[in-house]
Amino acid sequence: MKEKFLPIGTVVLLEGATKKIMIIGYCPMGNDNKVFDYSACTYPEGLISSDKTLAFNHNQIKQIVFMGLESEEQQNFSKQIKNMLNNIDSLKNVELPNDDVQTQSLDSNVSTLDV
Repeated sequence: MKEKFLPIGTVVLLEGATKKIMIIGYCPMGNDNKVFDYSACTYPEGLISSDKTLAFNHNQIKQIVFMGLESEEQQNFSKQIKNMLNNIDSLKNVELPNDDVQTQSLDSNVSTLDV
């Protein structure tokens, strides 16, 4: 299996699936704040609605059906994603002393903008 992160436009088949999907993005966050490797849409239909995207991890790929465009720009971006994720993972292991940790609650009157 190729190293992650596969190029945008790559079409894959996941373990246990019968429908092909196409990679359209990287590192989507699920409702539980879990970060996945890829976001995708069904193939050949494409992105029909933003709420119909899929999130999955590299280790779930059974077969690469078609490889998207591999360019120097894509390879550099892939390296940047890997470095960013490695930095995030290393921060998870940092322990802060309890006396230096401050918490702040959000004001309930703060307005939000739905995009």
